[in-house]
Amino acid sequence: MSRMTRRTFLGSAAAASILPAAIAAGGSPIQPRNKTDSTKLLDYFARIANELLRPAEGYLKHPSISPTLPGKEYSIDLWDWDTYWTTRGLFRLSESLGDSQLRARIAEHAKGSLQNFLDYQAPDGRVPIMVSVKNNDLFGSTNSSSAGTHNQAKPVLGQIALLIADQVQDVDWLHSSFDRLIHFWQAWAAGNRSSIGLLVWSNDVAIGDDNDPTTFGRPPFSSANLLLNCLYYRDLQAGAELAKRLKRTADQEQLATEAEELGAAIQKYCWDPRDSFYYTVDVQCVDRRAELIPTVKRGMDMSWRALPLRIQMFTGFLPLWCGLASQAEAKALVDINYLADDRFRAEWGVRSLSSREMMYSLEFSSNPSNWLGPIWIVVNYLVWMGLKGYGFTHEAAELASKTTRLLANDLDNNQSLNEYYHPDTGVSLSHHGFIDWNLLVLEML
Repeated sequence: MSRMTRRTFLGSAAAASILPAAIAAGGSPIQPRNKTDSTKLLDYFARIANELLRPAEGYLKHPSISPTLPGKEYSIDLWDWDTYWTTRGLFRLSESLGDSQLRARIAEHAKGSLQNFLDYQAPDGRVPIMVSVKNNDLFGSTNSSSAGTHNQAKPVLGQIALLIADQVQDVDWLHSSFDRLIHFWQAWAAGNRSSIGLLVWSNDVAIGDDNDPTTFGRPPFSSANLLLNCLYYRDLQAGAELAKRLKRTADQEQLATEAEELGAAIQKYCWDPRDSFYYTVDVQCVDRRAELIPTVKRGMDMSWRALPLRIQMFTGFLPLWCGLASQAEAKALVDINYLADDRFRAEWGVRSLSSREMMYSLEFSSNPSNWLGPIWIVVNYLVWMGLKGYGFTHEAAELASKTTRLLANDLDNNQSLNEYYHPDTGVSLSHHGFIDWNLLVLEML
């Protein structure tokens, strides 16, 4: 969006893309977005934005960005992917308001957030998942005794850096840290790249979509999770672009090649033509006949190196966010798995897990947080980005309308926002005062 005044933005947000009433799959008419909801959300975010810009304190040696309001859950924590989404939303807010001073403050706190992560980078390149005022590595990501067995920060640091660079129109500030980002990506490749080229989680702790059944409770190093691989794909792309701007040609070519190879692996192993869906895959396919029956003739070779875990999570739509699907694949994915019924397409957005799965549950859970069906705004946003990118204009507008109404209603009912929501009623399910990726609705207005 181009720079504009707050008044101009509010007017255009209210006037643009007013939807006709649309019937949600199995639900009631979707109301059009309106000026009241847009204004309500923009005014709220404008009022609380500075409360998310946290001063240096304790182990957070640099000013940083908080995912929640002061005194609320997570308010003293700096989380990996949460930082990217919150920063992205805050920059959108400053753009919407035409507030250059706010944008400058966000940029400094975003740089500080990135530096706080890199301050605790291990010699092998690993970075903590979370740094808090009171603890610099709660999950032991960088402990030498657990190297390679614990998860590290999700691959979003390159995306954070590129976001800042785009906003400040400068990369000089990154010169001194870029080698550390290279080391971070190398640590992912060295410790978590499977034999088929996809990344696997080390274990099921703090994986983002915490209780995703394709990873949660499964053996270590077995799950080539789509969320992880799509984040890494986007981070490698961001790294290649940053290297280009920094005139580091060799790094640019290397990162671009790795991104291309990863994208090809996602397409090859995760796309399921039977279901027209992308699945996380199990990489434990090993032919053990030589070990177990060495005296028996082997016969046919094992021709597959991964098996799809046919559990339909929202992550099946992430290759659209990455732009990896063909137009035909995207159409089949959306027609069969999004528009045909209410497995994912709920009254208030996109279910995090298909309602047809036996694990589907809408209970409150904080540890791990519940991704077995509730609405998360980051899920709505990522699916919206994919729909929009592949030309599903009406479907994207409908999802934007649902998201806007959901958050505006939450403000009316609770005078704040929450972390996740009931997909059929819109009732908030957890963590009053949570802001984080809820800010992404500003891109959807």
